[in-house]
Amino acid sequence: VYLACVHDIGKATPAFACQVDGLADRMRAAGLDMPYQKQFGLDRRMAPHGLAGQLLLQEWLGERFGWSERVSGQFAVVAGGHHGTPPDHQQIHDLGLRPRLLRTGGESEDVWRGVQYELMDACALRAGVDERLSEWRSVRLPQPVQVVLTAIVIVSDWIASSSELFPYDPASWSPQGAEGEEHRLAAAWSGLDLPGPWRAKQPAGSAAELFHERFQLPQGAAIRPVQEDAVRVARELPGPGLLIVEAPMGEGKTEAAFAVAEVMAARSGAGGCLVALPTRATGDAMFPRLISWLHRLPSDGPRSVVLAHAKAALNEVWAGMTKADRRTIAAVDLDGSVEDVSPVGGARRVNPASLHAHQWLRGRKKGLLSSFAVGTIDQVLFAGLKSRHLALRHLAVAGKVVIIDEVHAYDAYMNAYLDRVLEWLAAYRVPVVMLSATLPALRRRELAAAYAGETTPELAAALELPDGTYPLITAVSPGGPILTARPAAASGRHTEVTVERLDDELTTLVTRLDEGLRDGGCALVVRNTVDRVLGAAQHLRAHFGADAVTVAHSRFIAADRARKDTELRERFGPGGDRPAGPHIVVASQVVEQSLDIDFDLLVTDLAPVDLVLQRMGRLHRHPRTRPPRLAQARCLITGVEDWAADQPVPVRGSLAVYQGPHTLLRALAVLGPHLDGVPLVLPDHISPLVQAAYDERPVGPSHWAPALADARKSHLARLAEKRERADVFRLGPVRRAGRPLFGWLDGNAGDADDSRSGRAQVRDSEESLEVLVVQRRTDGRLTTVSWLDGGRGGLDLPEHAPPPPRTAEIVAACALTLPRTLTHPGVIDRTIAELERFVVPAWQVKECPWLAGELLLVLNEGHQTCLSGWDIHYSVDDGLRVGPVGVVGQKK
Repeated sequence: VYLACVHDIGKATPAFACQVDGLADRMRAAGLDMPYQKQFGLDRRMAPHGLAGQLLLQEWLGERFGWSERVSGQFAVVAGGHHGTPPDHQQIHDLGLRPRLLRTGGESEDVWRGVQYELMDACALRAGVDERLSEWRSVRLPQPVQVVLTAIVIVSDWIASSSELFPYDPASWSPQGAEGEEHRLAAAWSGLDLPGPWRAKQPAGSAAELFHERFQLPQGAAIRPVQEDAVRVARELPGPGLLIVEAPMGEGKTEAAFAVAEVMAARSGAGGCLVALPTRATGDAMFPRLISWLHRLPSDGPRSVVLAHAKAALNEVWAGMTKADRRTIAAVDLDGSVEDVSPVGGARRVNPASLHAHQWLRGRKKGLLSSFAVGTIDQVLFAGLKSRHLALRHLAVAGKVVIIDEVHAYDAYMNAYLDRVLEWLAAYRVPVVMLSATLPALRRRELAAAYAGETTPELAAALELPDGTYPLITAVSPGGPILTARPAAASGRHTEVTVERLDDELTTLVTRLDEGLRDGGCALVVRNTVDRVLGAAQHLRAHFGADAVTVAHSRFIAADRARKDTELRERFGPGGDRPAGPHIVVASQVVEQSLDIDFDLLVTDLAPVDLVLQRMGRLHRHPRTRPPRLAQARCLITGVEDWAADQPVPVRGSLAVYQGPHTLLRALAVLGPHLDGVPLVLPDHISPLVQAAYDERPVGPSHWAPALADARKSHLARLAEKRERADVFRLGPVRRAGRPLFGWLDGNAGDADDSRSGRAQVRDSEESLEVLVVQRRTDGRLTTVSWLDGGRGGLDLPEHAPPPPRTAEIVAACALTLPRTLTHPGVIDRTIAELERFVVPAWQVKECPWLAGELLLVLNEGHQTCLSGWDIHYSVDDGLRVGPVGVVGQKK
C-alpha cells in the first residue's frame, strides 16, 4: 500500500513540474523555483518521473531510517519501474550527475526537499508503515516479490487513473474528508466490479468420484489409470511443483490436467488456471472444454475468463461471451450506504455463479489477469522475454496453475524461453502441469531440472528410466522429493499397426489407395508441405472424383479453416457421419494436433518419429466396424526419394520443413524393423521409439553411420545457434534475494504481444505476412469474398468510410498467412509494397480496429490476382495456390 501511495513522488521535481507553465508559476511563487521546460533542454529526458521517484525514495529511506542504497533499491525500484521498465544502472548514474532535475539548487533546494519529504512522510503515515520502516532495513526482498509488487502498483495506478471510475467532478468528493473518500472509493470499486479469484477447495472423494463430478463421462465409463495416478501424485506432492503426464493420444490427459489443477490450486492457493497450447487452432478447440469444466466446478462466485490470442474474437464461444458482457466501466451512484457495496472480489451480477469476459480485463496487456485463460504457448513464453510491462505478465501467471499441452512440440529456440520461464514459475511457487504423448527422456530431465533448480544426482537417478516406461507421471519441486508413477495403459487401447514403405510417385499412391479402398473406407494422407498436399489431391481427384477427396492445410482463410475443422470432426470424429464410399483426406501437419478424428488407413510422409506416431494416433482411433481390407491398421510411409538406395534420402520439402536430415534419418532408422515386418504396437512402442530416436545411441544399419554422424553434427550446430539467438532477448535467471531489479530488462524487445512481430520474438521462424482476403467485382465494388455462407459473402465494403462492425469482423475472419514463396527475404519488401497499394485510408482509424493496419489481398471475380511476379488463385476446396504466371489458374 505504501509503495502504491508513494510511487508518483517523482512528479514533485522540477523536471516534471515545469511542463505546465501556469501551474509551475504558482509553484515558483511558493518558493519552488525551477527553470522553464525549454531551459532544461534534452537533459529533462534523463529524469522520467519513475526514475526520479526511485532516487528520491532511496534518499529519504537512507536519511530518515538509515537504509543502505542496496536495501532501499529493492523497494524503490517499484516506483522506478511502474511505467513498465525498471531503470538500469546507466540511467541511475546519469540522473545522479544532474541533481538540478530533482531539485533546483540555491535557496529553493531545501524547499524542494522539504516538500518531497513531507509528501513521503504523509504517505508512510497514511499507509501505517511509519513505525515499521526502521525494522525493514533487514528485509531481503526476493526478485519475484519485487516484480509482483511492481505489477500490483501498475494495475492500481491504471485503476486509480481512470477518470470514469474516479471522476474529476468535485461533487464526487462530497462530503469532504474520510467519509467522502470512502464513498468515492466504494463507487469506483462497484463500477469496476471485478470478479474475485478462484477459491478451490480440496476435492474430498476419490479420483474416480472427482472425474464423474467434473466431466461428462459416458455411461459406465471408468477412470483411466493415468488419470487416477495423476491425481494421486498431485496429492502426494509436499507443495507446489511440476507434474509431467506422458501418455498416449486419446488417453484423457486434458481431463487429468484439469483434475490435477483443482488439487494443486486448493493446496497452493492459486486463484486461476492458464492453459497453453501450440497453436490458435488448438487453443480454440480447448476453450469450450475449459468452459465445460468451469461450469462443473463447485460455485465460489463469478469467474473471469479469457481466450488469449490475436484472433480470439473470431471464436464463436468467446465472441458470444464478450457480447453478453458489454457494459461501461464507470463509478456508480450509491443510493445505499457504503456497507452495501460488494466486498473485494465479490462482484455482484445477475448470475452470480456465471463466467464473465470482463470488459476491463479485455484491455491490452490485461487479458491474462483474468482468473481462467486459454492461449497459445506464446503467452507463457512471453514471461521469459525481456519486454515492457513484463511485470504484468508475471503477475498474470504468478497466481495461477499453468497447464502446458503438447510440450514435445517446441523447438530449441522456444525451449530456451520455456526453461527460463519454468525457473521463474518455480520461484513464484506456481504449480505447473505438462502434457505429452511423445516426450524424449532428455527433454523430460531438462524440464524437471529447470523447475527444480538444478540437475542433482538424485534427480538424474530418479529420471533414468527404461525406454519402455510409459505411460509415465513425473513430479518435482524445488528442494522436494522426485515422485514418479507408472500407470498401466487403458485396457483395450492397444493397436497393432502394420508399417510399410511406399514409393513417392503419385501414380503409386493412387494405385495403392485404389486397392486399399476397393471395399470402401476412409484414408488419411499426410504431407509435410502444402505443395505436396495439393499435388497429391490433384492426382487422387482425377482417379476417385472430386467429391471423394478433401483437402486440409494451413493455406486457407481462417473462416474456411474453421469450417473444414468442423467438417472433419463431424465426419470422422466419434459418432461421425462417415462417407458411404471411399474417401480420402489429404492434409498437412494441421491434423497432428487437436482434431479427434479416426481413419481406416494412413499414408504419411516421413517425419520426426514423434510426429509419425502422432499421425498414427488418427489410425483406428475409435471402435467401429471397418471394411475387411482395412480391419488391420496400416501405415504407409512415403516421402523418400528412393527406398532402394543404400542411404535413403528424404524429399526436399521435408528437409526444408524439419531443418535438415537429422530427425528424419533417425526416425527412418528406428522405424526400420517395423518397416521390415515387425508390427508397431500402440501405445507400447511409443516411448521406446521416441527415446531411441532422440538420444545418442547408434541406430540404423552400420553403413548409415557416416550420414547420421554428419546430420547430427549439423543439427547440434543449429541447436547451439538457436539457443544463442534466444539469449538476445531472454530474461535473466532469478537472482539472489535482496538484489534490486535494476537493469532487469536491459536491451529489451519493447512491447510484445500476440502479434506477428511479438510471436517472432519467442518462435524461431522467418518473418511471415498475414493478409485479409477480399474481392474486387467487375463493376468496381469491393466486397467480402463471395463463397462465405450464412449471409457473409459478397457484402459491400465502403471505401470512403469504415465498414459496419459486423462486416469488418467478417473481413477479419478472412485472414490468410502467405506462403514463403511470397515472403522470403529476397521478395518480402516487394510483396509488402504491392499489397500496400490496396490499403483503404478510411479504414485506418481507431473506430475500425479489425481492419486498421492490416494488408489486403484483393482477388478478382475469378478468385485470382498477381503478386510479386506470381499468379495466385484461391478456391474453397484447395485454398491458396501460388505458381508461375499463366499456370496456377488452370489447376482446379
